Amino acid sequence: MANVSVYNIEGNEVGTIDLNDAVFGVEVNEHLVHMAVVNQLANNRQGTQKAKTRSEVSGGGRKPWRQKGTGHARQGSTRAPQWTGGGVVFAPVPRNYSFKMNKKEKRAALKSALTAKVEEKKFIVVDEIKFDEIKTKNFANILKNLDVKKALVVLEDGNANVELSARNIADVKTAKTNTINVYDILKYNTVIATKAAVANIEEVYA
Repeated sequence: MANVSVYNIEGNEVGTIDLNDAVFGVEVNEHLVHMAVVNQLANNRQGTQKAKTRSEVSGGGRKPWRQKGTGHARQGSTRAPQWTGGGVVFAPVPRNYSFKMNKKEKRAALKSALTAKVEEKKFIVVDEIKFDEIKTKNFANILKNLDVKKALVVLEDGNANVELSARNIADVKTAKTNTINVYDILKYNTVIATKAAVANIEEVYA
Protein backbone atom coordinates (compact mmCIF):
# COMPACT_ATOMS: atom_id res chain seq x y z
CA MET A 1 0.00 0.00 0.00
CA ALA A 2 1.18 3.49 -0.82
CA ASN A 3 1.60 5.60 2.27
CA VAL A 4 1.31 9.37 1.85
CA SER A 5 1.45 12.26 4.25
CA VAL A 6 -1.66 14.12 5.37
CA TYR A 7 -1.44 17.89 5.68
CA ASN A 8 -3.64 20.53 7.25
CA ILE A 9 -4.60 23.76 5.52
CA GLU A 10 -1.58 25.49 7.11
CA GLY A 11 0.69 23.13 5.19
CA ASN A 12 1.86 21.20 8.25
CA GLU A 13 2.05 17.40 8.21
CA VAL A 14 -0.46 15.99 10.67
CA GLY A 15 -0.27 12.27 9.91
CA THR A 16 -0.19 9.67 7.17
CA ILE A 17 -2.75 7.65 5.25
CA ASP A 18 -2.57 4.28 3.48
CA LEU A 19 -3.99 4.41 -0.02
CA ASN A 20 -5.82 1.41 -1.42
CA ASP A 21 -3.65 -0.37 -4.00
CA ALA A 22 -6.78 -1.34 -5.93
CA VAL A 23 -7.15 2.33 -6.88
CA PHE A 24 -3.84 4.09 -6.24
CA GLY A 25 -1.41 1.22 -6.82
CA VAL A 26 -2.40 -0.38 -10.11
CA GLU A 27 -0.17 -1.00 -13.10
CA VAL A 28 -0.27 2.14 -15.24
CA ASN A 29 -1.80 1.44 -18.65
CA GLU A 30 -0.67 4.33 -20.86
CA HIS A 31 -2.74 3.16 -23.81
CA LEU A 32 -6.00 3.32 -21.85
CA VAL A 33 -5.05 6.69 -20.37
CA HIS A 34 -4.42 8.08 -23.86
CA MET A 35 -7.64 6.55 -25.12
CA ALA A 36 -9.64 8.10 -22.27
CA VAL A 37 -8.24 11.58 -22.99
CA VAL A 38 -8.96 11.29 -26.72
CA ASN A 39 -12.45 9.99 -25.89
CA GLN A 40 -13.24 12.97 -23.66
CA LEU A 41 -11.92 15.54 -26.13
CA ALA A 42 -13.72 13.88 -29.04
CA ASN A 43 -17.00 13.71 -27.14
CA ASN A 44 -16.73 17.42 -26.35
CA ARG A 45 -16.36 18.40 -30.02
CA GLN A 46 -19.41 20.09 -31.48
CA GLY A 47 -18.74 18.89 -35.00
CA THR A 48 -20.93 21.67 -36.43
CA GLN A 49 -18.57 22.93 -39.16
CA LYS A 50 -20.28 23.30 -42.52
CA ALA A 51 -19.45 24.64 -45.98
CA LYS A 52 -21.59 24.56 -49.10
CA THR A 53 -20.88 22.31 -52.05
CA ARG A 54 -21.59 23.37 -55.65
CA SER A 55 -25.08 21.89 -55.37
CA GLU A 56 -25.91 24.13 -52.37
CA VAL A 57 -24.61 27.58 -53.34
CA SER A 58 -27.06 29.88 -55.04
CA GLY A 59 -26.92 30.80 -58.70
CA GLY A 60 -25.16 29.13 -61.58
CA GLY A 61 -28.25 27.64 -63.12
CA ARG A 62 -27.37 28.28 -66.74
CA LYS A 63 -24.27 27.54 -68.76
CA PRO A 64 -22.22 30.81 -68.82
CA TRP A 65 -21.34 30.49 -72.52
CA ARG A 66 -21.76 27.99 -75.32
CA GLN A 67 -19.59 24.89 -75.36
CA LYS A 68 -17.50 25.71 -78.44
CA GLY A 69 -16.31 28.65 -80.44
CA THR A 70 -15.71 31.28 -77.75
CA GLY A 71 -12.00 30.71 -77.13
CA HIS A 72 -12.74 30.10 -73.47
CA ALA A 73 -12.45 26.78 -71.67
CA ARG A 74 -15.77 25.00 -71.53
CA GLN A 75 -17.79 25.77 -68.40
CA GLY A 76 -21.03 24.27 -67.19
CA SER A 77 -21.79 26.57 -64.25
CA THR A 78 -20.55 29.76 -62.57
CA ARG A 79 -20.80 27.96 -59.24
CA ALA A 80 -18.23 25.26 -60.00
CA PRO A 81 -15.37 25.16 -57.44
CA GLN A 82 -12.88 27.01 -59.66
CA TRP A 83 -15.15 30.06 -59.86
CA THR A 84 -15.25 32.88 -57.34
CA GLY A 85 -18.39 32.30 -55.30
CA GLY A 86 -18.44 28.67 -56.31
CA GLY A 87 -18.97 25.69 -54.03
CA VAL A 88 -16.28 24.01 -51.92
CA VAL A 89 -14.81 20.71 -53.08
CA PHE A 90 -15.45 17.95 -50.51
CA ALA A 91 -16.97 20.51 -48.14
CA PRO A 92 -17.07 19.63 -44.41
CA VAL A 93 -20.50 18.71 -43.06
CA PRO A 94 -21.75 18.36 -39.46
CA ARG A 95 -20.60 15.09 -37.93
CA ASN A 96 -20.38 13.31 -34.61
CA TYR A 97 -16.82 12.65 -33.43
CA SER A 98 -17.75 10.79 -30.24
CA PHE A 99 -16.95 7.17 -29.59
CA LYS A 100 -17.59 4.84 -26.67
CA MET A 101 -15.27 3.26 -24.15
CA ASN A 102 -16.20 0.32 -21.98
CA LYS A 103 -16.85 1.03 -18.30
CA LYS A 104 -13.97 -1.24 -17.30
CA GLU A 105 -11.63 0.64 -19.62
CA LYS A 106 -12.71 4.00 -18.18
CA ARG A 107 -12.20 2.79 -14.61
CA ALA A 108 -8.80 1.31 -15.45
CA ALA A 109 -7.72 4.56 -17.11
CA LEU A 110 -8.80 6.63 -14.10
CA LYS A 111 -6.97 4.32 -11.70
CA SER A 112 -3.86 4.49 -13.90
CA ALA A 113 -3.95 8.31 -13.87
CA LEU A 114 -4.36 8.43 -10.08
CA THR A 115 -1.58 5.89 -9.60
CA ALA A 116 0.73 7.93 -11.82
CA LYS A 117 0.13 11.04 -9.69
CA VAL A 118 0.90 9.09 -6.50
CA GLU A 119 4.10 7.69 -8.02
CA GLU A 120 5.17 11.18 -9.11
CA LYS A 121 4.46 12.45 -5.57
CA LYS A 122 1.96 14.88 -7.04
CA PHE A 123 -0.98 13.60 -4.96
CA ILE A 124 -1.53 15.62 -1.78
CA VAL A 125 -4.01 14.60 0.92
CA VAL A 126 -5.44 17.29 3.20
CA ASP A 127 -7.26 16.37 6.41
CA GLU A 128 -10.15 18.72 5.61
CA ILE A 129 -10.97 21.98 3.89
CA LYS A 130 -13.88 23.90 5.43
CA PHE A 131 -14.83 27.54 5.00
CA ASP A 132 -17.49 29.44 6.91
CA GLU A 133 -17.62 32.03 4.16
CA ILE A 134 -16.81 32.35 0.47
CA LYS A 135 -13.33 33.86 0.39
CA THR A 136 -10.92 33.48 -2.53
CA LYS A 137 -8.02 34.75 -0.41
CA ASN A 138 -8.48 31.89 2.06
CA PHE A 139 -8.20 29.29 -0.69
CA ALA A 140 -5.19 31.05 -2.22
CA ASN A 141 -3.48 30.87 1.19
CA ILE A 142 -4.03 27.09 1.30
CA LEU A 143 -2.33 26.71 -2.09
CA LYS A 144 0.53 28.90 -0.91
CA ASN A 145 0.95 26.86 2.28
CA LEU A 146 1.02 23.62 0.28
CA ASP A 147 3.40 25.19 -2.30
CA VAL A 148 1.04 24.33 -5.15
CA LYS A 149 0.03 26.44 -8.15
CA LYS A 150 -1.73 24.46 -10.88
CA ALA A 151 -4.00 21.99 -9.09
CA LEU A 152 -7.09 19.85 -9.34
CA VAL A 153 -8.84 19.91 -5.95
CA VAL A 154 -11.08 16.93 -5.23
CA LEU A 155 -13.71 17.62 -2.58
CA GLU A 156 -16.44 15.64 -0.90
CA ASP A 157 -20.08 16.61 -1.41
CA GLY A 158 -21.57 19.58 0.44
CA ASN A 159 -18.51 21.82 0.26
CA ALA A 160 -20.04 24.69 -1.69
CA ASN A 161 -18.12 27.49 0.07
CA VAL A 162 -14.78 25.96 -0.85
CA GLU A 163 -15.85 25.39 -4.47
CA LEU A 164 -16.98 29.00 -4.85
CA SER A 165 -13.82 30.30 -3.14
CA ALA A 166 -11.62 28.47 -5.64
CA ARG A 167 -13.67 29.38 -8.69
CA ASN A 168 -11.87 32.65 -9.42
CA ILE A 169 -8.31 31.32 -9.12
CA ALA A 170 -6.45 30.70 -12.38
CA ASP A 171 -5.08 27.18 -12.97
CA VAL A 172 -7.23 25.69 -10.21
CA LYS A 173 -10.25 23.48 -10.70
CA THR A 174 -12.45 21.83 -8.10
CA ALA A 175 -14.20 18.53 -8.68
CA LYS A 176 -16.32 16.13 -6.68
CA THR A 177 -15.42 12.48 -6.43
CA ASN A 178 -18.08 11.52 -8.98
CA THR A 179 -16.89 14.07 -11.58
CA ILE A 180 -13.13 13.47 -11.66
CA ASN A 181 -11.77 12.40 -15.03
CA VAL A 182 -8.49 11.36 -16.60
CA TYR A 183 -8.09 14.55 -18.66
CA ASP A 184 -8.25 16.86 -15.62
CA ILE A 185 -5.96 14.63 -13.56
CA LEU A 186 -3.30 14.82 -16.28
CA LYS A 187 -3.89 18.49 -17.12
CA TYR A 188 -3.14 19.81 -13.64
CA ASN A 189 0.31 19.39 -12.10
CA THR A 190 -0.96 18.36 -8.67
CA VAL A 191 -4.05 16.62 -7.34
CA ILE A 192 -5.19 17.76 -3.90
CA ALA A 193 -7.83 15.63 -2.18
CA THR A 194 -9.42 15.73 1.24
CA LYS A 195 -9.39 12.58 3.38
CA ALA A 196 -13.16 12.29 2.92
CA ALA A 197 -12.75 12.54 -0.87
CA VAL A 198 -10.05 9.83 -0.86
CA ALA A 199 -12.38 7.55 1.12
CA ASN A 200 -15.17 8.18 -1.41
CA ILE A 201 -12.87 7.44 -4.36
CA GLU A 202 -11.73 4.17 -2.79
CA GLU A 203 -15.29 3.19 -2.01
CA VAL A 204 -16.46 3.79 -5.59
CA TYR A 205 -13.50 2.49 -7.58
CA ALA A 206 -11.90 -0.19 -5.40
